[in-house]
Amino acid sequence: ALRIGVSYLSWRSVGPCLGPRQRSGALGLALLLGLLLLLAAAVPRRWAAPPRASRRDERYLARAEELTATDTEDSSLNYGVVVDCGSSGSRVFVYFWPPHNGNPHDLLDIKQMRDRSSRPVVKKIKPGACCPSPAPSPPHRDGVGWLTSPSSPGISVTAAAPEQATPYLRPLLRFAAAHVPARKHKETPLYILCTAGMRLLPERQQAAILDDLVTNVPLEFDFLFSKSHAEVISGKQEGVYAWIGINFVLGRFDHEDEEDAVVTVALGDQGKSLVRKRTVGILDMGGASLQIAYEVPDSGAVSSPLQQEEAAKSLLAEFNLGCDVQHTGHMYRVYVNTFLGFGGNFARQRYEEHVLNQTYVHNRRHSQQTGLSPKMPFLDPCLPVGLEDTVVRGGQTLYMRGRGDWQACAKLLQPLLAGSNGSHASLVETYKAPIDFSNSEFYGFSEFFYCTEDVLRLGGQYSAPTFTSAAQEYCSQRWEVLTQRFRGGLYSAHADQHRLKYQCFKSAWMYQVLHEGFQFPLDYPSLRTAQLVYDREVQWTLGAILYKTRFLPLRDLRQESIRQAHASWLRLSFVYNHYLFFACILVVVLAIVLYLLRLRRIHRRQLRSAQHTLLWLDKVVVPLGQGSIP
Repeated sequence: ALRIGVSYLSWRSVGPCLGPRQRSGALGLALLLGLLLLLAAAVPRRWAAPPRASRRDERYLARAEELTATDTEDSSLNYGVVVDCGSSGSRVFVYFWPPHNGNPHDLLDIKQMRDRSSRPVVKKIKPGACCPSPAPSPPHRDGVGWLTSPSSPGISVTAAAPEQATPYLRPLLRFAAAHVPARKHKETPLYILCTAGMRLLPERQQAAILDDLVTNVPLEFDFLFSKSHAEVISGKQEGVYAWIGINFVLGRFDHEDEEDAVVTVALGDQGKSLVRKRTVGILDMGGASLQIAYEVPDSGAVSSPLQQEEAAKSLLAEFNLGCDVQHTGHMYRVYVNTFLGFGGNFARQRYEEHVLNQTYVHNRRHSQQTGLSPKMPFLDPCLPVGLEDTVVRGGQTLYMRGRGDWQACAKLLQPLLAGSNGSHASLVETYKAPIDFSNSEFYGFSEFFYCTEDVLRLGGQYSAPTFTSAAQEYCSQRWEVLTQRFRGGLYSAHADQHRLKYQCFKSAWMYQVLHEGFQFPLDYPSLRTAQLVYDREVQWTLGAILYKTRFLPLRDLRQESIRQAHASWLRLSFVYNHYLFFACILVVVLAIVLYLLRLRRIHRRQLRSAQHTLLWLDKVVVPLGQGSIP
């Protein structure tokens, strides 16, 4: 009996059953294991979606890295070359970008290449220039924005001898080939894009120049270049590329960052919409032309009367910047328009012709001699007080003297917004897609910046009342006072005598264009005038290469999908598919609980069996033992 009792006690102590404390410990261990697994699942999600402050820091670091020399030893970098064949000369820009990050919603991270001295890799030439300078040309103070003067020399001078087109661009292409690593030439796309000067040529001459480039450039250079890479782009395309470049540099295509203002964008005619980061519109006033480009989020906003329907279609550009046409996150609808003759310098010429004609008509009607001699000059409200000027047109001379009345000048400029004699489009009557001034933002470049900053020192955030007050004060000053201030260095280093002379006129013209032509409210708070974006000049060529290379990420995405297909099951299941991961955690926890419950049932059955055995021993074994005693 003693041996049997000891054996039973040993089985209870080492058997599979658990006591209350042991069961509580097992449950606690299971819960701890579940928490650890949940933490492990949360860590990859934190890595995949860094906090907002981290993304902001990464952007600042990326901007700083853009100003450093490009590491040409990095074999993972890709390169692209864009030649801007403008009417005043041609420039080559070299860009680079790292491999795509694998997110189909992100664009390529394209930056302008910098040489060992951290200077932008860009070079400009003009026909006949024997020693073109490799240094980047400074911003043209009174340029013409997206359209340049057709009288300036450019690649169009080879129209009479198209076989000279390739020799003309040879210095630019050699310059680019010297900076792009030789091992990358065969995979580096080259785009030759011609603008205003070439547009003026007949199509036959355009085709002859492009054919020469397509035929001969591949014979001398190993760049990735085909017929589709050489073209004459329209003013609309140029405007779209400029809009893309500005918004890309400002980070407005990075939809994961939720810090900036957002806008609801309508997609097609199916009633679908999405909310994404708001883009900026751009205003650019050069010397001869005026341009505007901005996104039109609402597809219903483009509806117009039948007589304007065709005009609306020609002024709206719809495109997808994403690499996958099925993804609508980067679908954009942009209004682009160019107004020839509405630039600052050309508007002054139109104004002088208008004043001359009106003065001569007035003199004939009233038998007066106003403006016909220096003693009886026409008092021009758009010139500073006391400044004398002379206008000569077609053998007629008009003598002018400034009287510095800014309000009268602005009123006198209103008729010019409607064009002149049908030769210029009307800024007032031309179709313009509606702008939501309560949820929009604009940047003003070229004359918008020079006019607010060079003399008035108001560049940056634009305020109509502040600008008007400063412009009126400037116009009311005598010319001698203004020149004295100029010699004293009170104005911007970029200001010159031409700026001082026509600042009063240009400030009134800019005001009229902005508030009467484009109907910007006087209290509009979201216009910023600028010359640089993040301390660098943004060219339309950046937007061009972004658009041209938009499908290249598909190659990296395919490689990424192949790599993931060969990755381990654990990585695929537990890192990339968190739903499956949570399901696995639940299965493990349920298995532990079921196992504990089964142990509990086994323990109870064994207890009942042991109790029956003890009763049997008490009733059978013990009496038998007692019966064997003598």
